[in-house]
Amino acid sequence: HNDPRLGCKTLFATHYHELTQLAASLPGVRNYSVAVTEEGNSVVFLHKIVPGGADKSYGVHVAQMAGLPQGVVNRAWEVLADLEAQSQQKNGRQVKAKVEPAQQMALFNDGGNLQKLLRELDIPNLTPIEAINKLYELQKEAQEGS
Repeated sequence: HNDPRLGCKTLFATHYHELTQLAASLPGVRNYSVAVTEEGNSVVFLHKIVPGGADKSYGVHVAQMAGLPQGVVNRAWEVLADLEAQSQQKNGRQVKAKVEPAQQMALFNDGGNLQKLLRELDIPNLTPIEAINKLYELQKEAQEGS
């Protein structure tokens, strides 16, 4: 895609800020970003494309606006704060310290499989003992999923 004989046009979006450095070494590469204004702890995307890369990432803001669970957003803020606090200058370039991973959080409540099993259950045709056994299986499934 970067072969000058092809003349291809490519639109590429990333939060990998190191890629913005390609514009300095590849003549056909240009950086553009979405204009943003910050208001307190929130951002407003201005729906305007401007030359240059973004000066920082707004991924946590986007996650919050997209409605991700607050626990996930809070953890993202913690990781971002740790990374920014531990950022250090080393050999003329910025190096980010590793953040200890927290317990993995689910983005969405995974009750889907349990709901599917309940929908497929043919309750009127179950004997009492089959119903009790199925209820036990569903409870076990729910406990293993949490």
